[in-house]
Amino acid sequence: MMRFLRWTAAVAAGLLLAGCGGSSGGDGEGDEGKAAGSAPPSAPGSPAAPSDTALPASLTSQRLDWQRCGAVGDSPAPGGAWRCATLKVPLDWSHPDGKTIGVSLIRSRATGGDRIGALLFNFGGPGGSGVSTMPYFASAVSGLHQRYDLVSWDPRGVGESAGVRCRGDRETDAAESVDATPDTPAEEQAYFRDATDFGKGCRKAAGPLLAHVSTTDTARDMDLMRQVLGDGRLHYFGMSYGTELGGVYAHLFPGRVGRLVLDAVVDPTADMVGHAENQARGFQRALDDYLESTGQDPAQGSREIAGLLSRLDAAPLPTSSGRKLTQTLATTGIILPLYSEPSWPRLTSALKSARQGDGSELLALADEYNQRNASGRYGTMTHSQRVISCLDDKQRPTLAETKRRLARFERISPVFGDYLGWDTAGWCHDWPVPGQYDTPEVSAPGAAPILLVGNTGDPATPYEGTRRMADELGRGVGIALTWKGEGHGAYGSGSDCVDATVDAYLLKGTVPEDGKVCS
Repeated sequence: MMRFLRWTAAVAAGLLLAGCGGSSGGDGEGDEGKAAGSAPPSAPGSPAAPSDTALPASLTSQRLDWQRCGAVGDSPAPGGAWRCATLKVPLDWSHPDGKTIGVSLIRSRATGGDRIGALLFNFGGPGGSGVSTMPYFASAVSGLHQRYDLVSWDPRGVGESAGVRCRGDRETDAAESVDATPDTPAEEQAYFRDATDFGKGCRKAAGPLLAHVSTTDTARDMDLMRQVLGDGRLHYFGMSYGTELGGVYAHLFPGRVGRLVLDAVVDPTADMVGHAENQARGFQRALDDYLESTGQDPAQGSREIAGLLSRLDAAPLPTSSGRKLTQTLATTGIILPLYSEPSWPRLTSALKSARQGDGSELLALADEYNQRNASGRYGTMTHSQRVISCLDDKQRPTLAETKRRLARFERISPVFGDYLGWDTAGWCHDWPVPGQYDTPEVSAPGAAPILLVGNTGDPATPYEGTRRMADELGRGVGIALTWKGEGHGAYGSGSDCVDATVDAYLLKGTVPEDGKVCS
């Protein structure tokens, strides 16, 4: 089972930044063993927020042992000035003096003078690895790198930070045969049985950690990170799911908000079903824009694609690999190029091949989204994504409730509605731990202004969420910047106006007028 209700900025970044160098500038000096708190103040003229005196000194006085980074999964060691370290955080934040776990960090020191502090990045997911993504993203933020240390991390339960793997590669391949839009009682039973089995695998793999990987837990980890890195206030760049994480941080620690940018903003007022409806609208909107760009009528083009998917439900297509392109895999393959407008030609080619009876190209796109390599090995982002979101989400829609909603989902999107509607029932079905909230609390009265960047053509986090996040953060806190563009996210996507506005905010503290539009 694959969920499109993941905010996959990491995937989008990979599409947009393919070919970026894996190393960055810097003096190249090793800083192993330096005191983490030896950094200069975080922002000129901005008073440091008080420390959290309730935390034990064993946490707040940590000295991080920065060493050269090794290879992570399929990603080679980044080399250059990149250094990695492990931060000790409480397993259970309600008992900060209890058992601890390690959170993996990556950093490259500021390349120029007049350093501001550390700039933390979260690239989305939930479940995206910052340790593996940060070096590839560095060239897109080289101007920021001059005055900020670039820092990212694998959140708890992700990658190098006790990453959770809920099932093996062979089991994942076998699950490809499960129909994610079941049409018969037998298919429904298989769908929910697969969900139950996945949850059991997560419980076995994660153990006690499964109840402590929430967005709130990670926001508290971020504030400890801020203290140990030596900054009085947190400077942060959150993308996609990272915007929800940033909003939760601002709510918990409004007095410690420094310069926060939230790009591709999640709607904090939407519950699980609301997010699925939002994404049905967003991806259908992006598909319509794609079809119109190729000279097709969006309504007719959508009907043809829906017809193709319906035929695949009955008869999967052959591929050059010997595997079959199922309806579910084809839907996934259509989704991926919609994250980035430069990838639209790949969708044109893949759909053409599928109509001619060859599912190879759509399968290749689905494999990219599913993190399946040529050897049949899968990444674990979807595992981490699920354990985090199912701990966050309190809703557990029943089969009957889901069936009542399907017609509405299909009206919203004839191509993606059925899949996203069923997903609300299967994603956290029979989950081993209860969810924590219907919607996240992000109100942050008294916080410094937070810059929100919304893209009108964003499929995964539709634009409407930007204004809703601004309203929830509070008057004078949420400052909305709009880009009339396509794809998931705005910064680094081709708008000089967006990039200049964000850079001026992060580098100079210049807050734009709320409602500014970049066309």
